[in-house]
Amino acid sequence: MKGKIEMAEQKRDYYEVLGVERGADDASIKKAYRQLAKKYHPDMNPGDTEAEKKFKEASEAYAVLSDPDKRRQYDQFGHSAFEGGGAGGGFGGFDFSGADFSDIFGDIFGDFFGGGRSSRNSNGPMKGANLRTSVRITFEEAVFGVEKELDLTLKDTCKTCNGSGAKPGTSPETCHKCGGRGQVVTQHSTPFGTIRNSQVCPDCGGSGKTIKDKCPDCHGSGYISARKKIQVSIPAGIDNGQSVRLRDKGEPGVNGGPRGDLLVEVVVDRHPIFQRQDMNIFSTVPISYAIAALGGEVLIDTVDGKVVYDVKAGTQTDTRVRLRGKGVPSLRNKDIRGDHYVTLVVQVPEKLSNEAKELLRKFDMETGNSLEAVKNMENKNSGEEKKDKKRKFFK
Repeated sequence: MKGKIEMAEQKRDYYEVLGVERGADDASIKKAYRQLAKKYHPDMNPGDTEAEKKFKEASEAYAVLSDPDKRRQYDQFGHSAFEGGGAGGGFGGFDFSGADFSDIFGDIFGDFFGGGRSSRNSNGPMKGANLRTSVRITFEEAVFGVEKELDLTLKDTCKTCNGSGAKPGTSPETCHKCGGRGQVVTQHSTPFGTIRNSQVCPDCGGSGKTIKDKCPDCHGSGYISARKKIQVSIPAGIDNGQSVRLRDKGEPGVNGGPRGDLLVEVVVDRHPIFQRQDMNIFSTVPISYAIAALGGEVLIDTVDGKVVYDVKAGTQTDTRVRLRGKGVPSLRNKDIRGDHYVTLVVQVPEKLSNEAKELLRKFDMETGNSLEAVKNMENKNSGEEKKDKKRKFFK
């Protein structure tokens, strides 16, 4: 008895083993164990004794914490609640009877071997797969919306066999491997016994039917691929990378299921002037020195065309102005638009005539004589130095 108590004391806390809080719900406990079982399962780590040890430890913790009665006993008494009760077998004398691992291992082995519980009804009607494509549009088309035509290869039901895939005059047969269920059952030996797991039948692909004499036109697929032109309406305000969904334009459904959808990703070309952020547009407009100083009207390009803006006298470079309602429409309501922000940049002329230079010098003399500022400062400093020397001479 003493030896058993010492062994129990060496065990790690079950909540710590699974990496969950003591108040964790059943879903969290199941999720934590599933991750650990998938990581340390002996079939995925052959010959790794350390992985096998961790797998057994996690399985023991899950067997207790997934059972309400055993968890309540464990929370009250710890590991000692199960000492002496290990006659039923299991790891380290622990009794695993009553612990349900079937859905856990069904998920795990389904992931490992290409099937899962979600595919058990795969021989029933299923929606077809979604298709993806892209369309390139201009900046202005993204702002105001546009109609585009796509040229795509799409699948349609074969008219020769009406989608059965079988040669006219024949019919698909019930799959001999799965008996028409679309699933095959596999068995895996685990430390808890034999686990049964259903997987998609490799012969019929889950349809439950096999085709002996295939249709000469579709070669047994039930579908014919053909080029088609699809119209897509790009809504005003769409942004780069967003997609438009066209219902029922994707792959055909399986076993009578509906078609999938076509997802059209929008790629917006860069604009030489405009930049976009959400519903707002940004641009830069150069203005002359004269307009910046005296004020005046300038033409500003917007997505709606040119607009006249009255620049205030004394405007400094990098001044930002807002043109309300000249931005991008909202996707939900095209009548609601963002703004257009314009940065005014004062341009310095690179070439001036002699007359213009002389006028600019006169202007400078009237507004502070900045051209002679450094020279005047040097003359002033030089004069002060001479006065200091004279004072020292007469002392």
